Amino acid sequence: MKLAVHFGVPPYTVSNEDWVAAVDYVIEAERLGVDSVWTAEAWGYDGATLLAYLAAKTSRIRLGSGIFQVGTRTPALLAMTAMALASLSGDRFLLGLGVSGPQVIEGWHGIPFARPMQRLRETIEIVRKVTHGERLSYQGEIYQLPLPNGEGKALIVNAPARPNLPIYLATLGPKSLELTGELADGWLGTSFMPEHASIFLDPIAKGAARAGRAIAAIEIQVSAGFVAFSDDVESLIAPRKPGLAFTLGAMGSRQQNFYNQVYQRAGYADIAHEVQELWLAKQREAAIARVPDELVLKTNLIGTVAMVRERLRIYKQVGVNTLHVSPDGQTLDERVANLARLLELVKEINAEA
Repeated sequence: MKLAVHFGVPPYTVSNEDWVAAVDYVIEAERLGVDSVWTAEAWGYDGATLLAYLAAKTSRIRLGSGIFQVGTRTPALLAMTAMALASLSGDRFLLGLGVSGPQVIEGWHGIPFARPMQRLRETIEIVRKVTHGERLSYQGEIYQLPLPNGEGKALIVNAPARPNLPIYLATLGPKSLELTGELADGWLGTSFMPEHASIFLDPIAKGAARAGRAIAAIEIQVSAGFVAFSDDVESLIAPRKPGLAFTLGAMGSRQQNFYNQVYQRAGYADIAHEVQELWLAKQREAAIARVPDELVLKTNLIGTVAMVRERLRIYKQVGVNTLHVSPDGQTLDERVANLARLLELVKEINAEA
């Protein structure tokens, strides 16, 4: 297994925008041997600018968009951005894509959240035509290139082709997971618990089989949450409950919260419904209190060294290749120390037969 980390600063307050410390963290992660670093894109800063800056500050660590939202850029612009980042970084760039959700796509970008799966499929196909240096002629259900009955011309990208540029998909629903298995080079999994890996990996394997390949051809990268070590396990659990309550209650509408739906499929339907209803009723403290300790422990790497080591074994056993982690700590030194400690445990697990 390998490790991945996030690059960014805390949102919402200018006073927390310590980009120097954020870059130093990535530099330390690269020094320790972390495989990749990822930037998110929601309704704050874009992800591409941050990666371009990191390309100049690092030399080995892979740089991923986790994620660029499909529909907010044209497929051709996505390809151009990806090729620029690949060129700047010496082909260290990983193109992570996802459909986001209607609250962001319609509320922030003013784009209808219609047929997201078809849009995702067509976007991937167009991006690959561009990065392979093919003439861009495409007739899809959503995109037609060039536009018919106009003056558009089918062009070839005016940059060196990059046919091996990897595409990763952040998907959650069964059909979108199948699409991942069919088309993607990697999967960016969230709300993942290895005890319930089959609800994610079985559809990916099904899609891969449809494309004539095995799931082993796809890098399985999942979020393993926060990393913290202590013999006082209870003290580590409480700080993680607000984030889970927010995910279950606020990451989408009552009708379309894809994260909530994942926890329902994993066997936590009652909890997912109750937390969401409490959150939407603005009973935030009650929603946080309803999150069980078990869910926190299954979605984070926290506890004693022995507990974390055993969790790593479980992730490895179900076929996870990369763990995306957020080391806890109030200072850069504390975060790096937790990351270094986890890396040593990963090395132990990788060395086991």
